[in-house]
Amino acid sequence: MRIFHIQSSGAQELDAIPAEPPAQGYVWIACARPVFQAQLAEVQAALLRLTGLQLVDLHVADLLNVQLPSHYDYTSQYDLLVFRRLTTAPTGEDAVAPPTPPRRGGPPVLRRIDTSAVGFAVFDNVLLTVHPGDCSVRDAYAARLLAPAPSDPREGRANPTASGLRKPTSPADLMLRVVNLMVDGYLDLRREIARQLEHWQTELLRPRARYVNWSSLLEARLSLHALDEICEDQHTAVQDWIDALETWAVPESPTGLRDLDLLKVRSRDVLEHIERVVHHVRRMEQNTETAVQMHFSVQGNRTNDIMRTLTALTAVFLPLNLIAGIFGMNFEFIPLIHKQDGFWWAMGSMITIAVVLVAVFWRKRYLARTGS
Repeated sequence: MRIFHIQSSGAQELDAIPAEPPAQGYVWIACARPVFQAQLAEVQAALLRLTGLQLVDLHVADLLNVQLPSHYDYTSQYDLLVFRRLTTAPTGEDAVAPPTPPRRGGPPVLRRIDTSAVGFAVFDNVLLTVHPGDCSVRDAYAARLLAPAPSDPREGRANPTASGLRKPTSPADLMLRVVNLMVDGYLDLRREIARQLEHWQTELLRPRARYVNWSSLLEARLSLHALDEICEDQHTAVQDWIDALETWAVPESPTGLRDLDLLKVRSRDVLEHIERVVHHVRRMEQNTETAVQMHFSVQGNRTNDIMRTLTALTAVFLPLNLIAGIFGMNFEFIPLIHKQDGFWWAMGSMITIAVVLVAVFWRKRYLARTGS
């Protein structure tokens, strides 16, 4: 468990949960799921001290559920968002066990996709997050929070409002930043996934390819389809959060109004990032399907080339077989049969007919390959 006290001037990590609400800023309680389950009573007691509220039992079950899809829920006192992160290498007790035997095919990057659930309980002055064990997203953002602000060269002192380093102004703002970091973590995988599928498409489009691992291709398509469903759940959850923001009371102070507007802007930005992920996944699905169709088209075109060549060669030998059949008849009197040069006349005629037919077929491209 990691506890942070965050305010506009900076952030600091605490050794324990404060006994009372902070005078300024808010508290971020980041728990690993096993720790949250083991210390549930202590966490509920700390929430009661800091906010005067406790988590509903159903929401506690949601935070402990590893298989729960992304969704948004709320009460009159706090909001709950469960978001399935898209990262790699599932480890520990949060790795989702596959319902089928371990996969052997498909690009390795698709087999390493992890979709562990991360829960956010957003109070007025507390953000409770429940992460999988050894969550890299939590540690990465915690390091960003604790990083010292760069100094202002004009004034010679730290500038906490530097671009990109402004501290989150509220628990909701912090939640959106962590969610955005999770989505961007998947966007970083786009190049590797695209390279894997491009290599596969190249193999499928090879006209002389005799072996295609169709089981691996099926696994890849199923993985992409599963990612599409996960992204749709994420999109729905964030959209529900944005709809809930519209029902919040409008602050009277200019600062509060500005913070609410920034919160809406950041929420729409997270939604746009998720839409980019959905678009990329669907494009990869379409590219894979197109590659399969083009593979069969190339194979059919190659078969047509072979059959056309065989048909042309058969047509070349048909008149030769006719001549050979005529001179092989058991008649006593056949033209040229008893002449000394009759054989050479017959052979010359057959060769001439064959050469003329080959030239005609070649000119009409019946013996030429139409694809490489």
